[in-house]
Amino acid sequence: MSQAVRILRDVALQSRNTLGVGARATVLAEVTDAAALPALFERPEFSGQPPLVLGGGSNVLFVEDPQRPLLVLAGRQTRVVRNDADGTILRADAGVPWHGFVLDALARGHAGLENLALIPGTVGAAPIQNIGAYGVEVREFIHAVEAFEPARGQWHRLDRDACAFAYRDSVFKQQPDRFIVTAVEFALRPEFTPRLEYAGIGEELAAMGVAHPTPGAIAEAVIAIRRRKLPDPAVIGNAGSFFKNPIVPTLKAEALSSEHAALPVFRGGDDDSRKLSAAWLIDACGWKGHRDGDAGVAASHALVLVNHGDASGRQLFDLARRIAGSVHERFGVALEPEPRIIGASW
Repeated sequence: MSQAVRILRDVALQSRNTLGVGARATVLAEVTDAAALPALFERPEFSGQPPLVLGGGSNVLFVEDPQRPLLVLAGRQTRVVRNDADGTILRADAGVPWHGFVLDALARGHAGLENLALIPGTVGAAPIQNIGAYGVEVREFIHAVEAFEPARGQWHRLDRDACAFAYRDSVFKQQPDRFIVTAVEFALRPEFTPRLEYAGIGEELAAMGVAHPTPGAIAEAVIAIRRRKLPDPAVIGNAGSFFKNPIVPTLKAEALSSEHAALPVFRGGDDDSRKLSAAWLIDACGWKGHRDGDAGVAASHALVLVNHGDASGRQLFDLARRIAGSVHERFGVALEPEPRIIGASW
């Protein structure tokens, strides 16, 4: 095996997932150069079943120990593919930390990703989840995704349309064991158009005394809001927002709004659907700040499940199911988790 691959056995995963859940992997491969993947999948441990790809561990809940080999893409190269009057294309390996990539792009003078600052995880995870925050989704900036398909030993280059992006969804999430995202190219436009429509950003900029926001100022505002609202995984285990905002038919949203005037409602993917605030629904059911042993809900944000110390993945999963059940019973709305659940079915 080349120097680009390191094989580890009987690996503790508590420090490799931001919920801090104790789990162990029988075998884990760290790969610094994606070109080594074909040779890796010729090894007996990796040839019989698709691996579980682990990025920053910020979007996964281990309910049980993984039964498959784990793969960590550790390459951290970034480069400018194109920079001309039509814009800039930046390429980053899957292992590049997302927040660092955003800050690096801004430092190079490339705007567009500022609303997505401080989202945990890696570049490779961004298109899988179609990460989004403060009125922006990453799919708006995806130029192409490079991926390897182990079952067929083939490399792929998928453009934005081929990625089949939807709300917190993509072809990579719909077919979770088919592709391994190895690098992503981002198309950033030369002109800067501030995205300030999401509640809170304008107020934060005003508090900062910023009348004419720059990309850097918007990133600073987003970082301040996120740090104020979301607990730091380095302080208390969490995976950020645990539930997706549910999308329901417009008629359903209107009926709920007539009964609950304070319920935040946003436009869905079209005129026939609306997106509801999962945080409001959960808070209305009394879960914010709730704690069962070391498994709980953040006091600062109802969407965030937290591990106060030694909560197991099963305890956090069971709490999440109880939360979703109470929301469905009261409002008739189904909640879905954002993190990938390992060892249990939702």
